[in-house]
Amino acid sequence: MLEESFRDGKPNVITLCGSTKFKGPFEEAMADLTLKGNIVIGVAFFEQSDQIEITEEQAALLGRLHFHKIDMSDEIYVINVNGYVGQSTRQEIEYAARAGKKISYLEPVN
Repeated sequence: MLEESFRDGKPNVITLCGSTKFKGPFEEAMADLTLKGNIVIGVAFFEQSDQIEITEEQAALLGRLHFHKIDMSDEIYVINVNGYVGQSTRQEIEYAARAGKKISYLEPVN
């Protein structure tokens, strides 16, 4: 039932975190979580999988924006394909944990 994803009558807000080289799994997770009644916040674009070059300054900006997305969320959902979690994603997980956000994963973690 879709209502299970609602808290106090409002939909759960989930931010997706993970490497932008996993575009397909990001899109699948966004669709799946949305169809379960969640509001899903994703990455700005897939610079790694789409081979879009960005500057260090732009990368820093995207990182700051992603932390703000986490602040707006009830939960993060980590796209950890084959167990891969890069440095930026680890920082996002730590940030979410410090903020008391629920943390879920695409694949089980050890």
